[in-house]
Amino acid sequence: MDLSTFLQQFMNALQLGSLYALIALGYTMVYGVLLLINFAHGDIFMFGAFVGVFGSAVLGWSFVPTLLLSMALTALLGVTIERVAYKPLRAASRLSAVITALGVGLLLENGMLALIGADPRSYPDELFPTAVSEIGPVNVSNVKVLVIVLAFMLFFGLYFIVKRTKWGMAMRAISYDKFAVPLMGVSQDRIISLTFALGASLAAAAGILWGIAFPVLSPYMGLRIGWKAFIAAVVGGIGDIRGAAVGGMILGFVEIFTVYFGQPLGISSTWRDPVAFGLLLIILVVRPTGIFGVARRQKV
Repeated sequence: MDLSTFLQQFMNALQLGSLYALIALGYTMVYGVLLLINFAHGDIFMFGAFVGVFGSAVLGWSFVPTLLLSMALTALLGVTIERVAYKPLRAASRLSAVITALGVGLLLENGMLALIGADPRSYPDELFPTAVSEIGPVNVSNVKVLVIVLAFMLFFGLYFIVKRTKWGMAMRAISYDKFAVPLMGVSQDRIISLTFALGASLAAAAGILWGIAFPVLSPYMGLRIGWKAFIAAVVGGIGDIRGAAVGGMILGFVEIFTVYFGQPLGISSTWRDPVAFGLLLIILVVRPTGIFGVARRQKV
């Protein structure tokens, strides 16, 4: 195992972890505000990826307009789902909301399947032409640089919104006491809609980047990837955006380096998911609330 191969795998892990982190941010934001696990979020990620196919392959747009189109339409989808499916259930049991989220996910999956068919899709090469540069002992593609840099930019942009703006202050206030916030003159509906819009737009950006890095898109891609991102959010501490980022990175590094260190030992790459989930389970046993999570206490 030479240094150049290790650094190459490090870049691969950083790329994969960045994508998981972007998707996990949507899970953790919605949970932080509503205490709702939006199980349809993985399929919102899938929707954003296919909007990118429409923008690039059908309309012939370049990368930036395609990215903005996907983020805008997917944000609109997220707000629509919240208003139509989740808002009427705010006073209902959490089980009702979970079942509804699963139903919304199935609707998105099968709706996309009926719309475009089951054949895998990919982005045209012109959307973001691949170029490889040699930096020391490592060959780095511009796609990896794009994924990592844009993911970090979006994360820090979201962190700034949540921590430094009035909208973010309102989000944090609702997560602390959703009954007192309306008494302060803050529109709870507007803040919740903004939360869904931000989470969905980040998932759309992840969908575009995923389609460029791994050019095989299918209507059911959000199912497996979404579950992994959800697990990453839980490990990091669901409800904390730092936890989503860290959990995504942990999952990405564990997956990549399980294959890297397992090959000399004769361990098949199919063990990547079991080993990753096993290690993440150990983390949750040691710290059930996740790395950055804090146990919530409810007064009765």
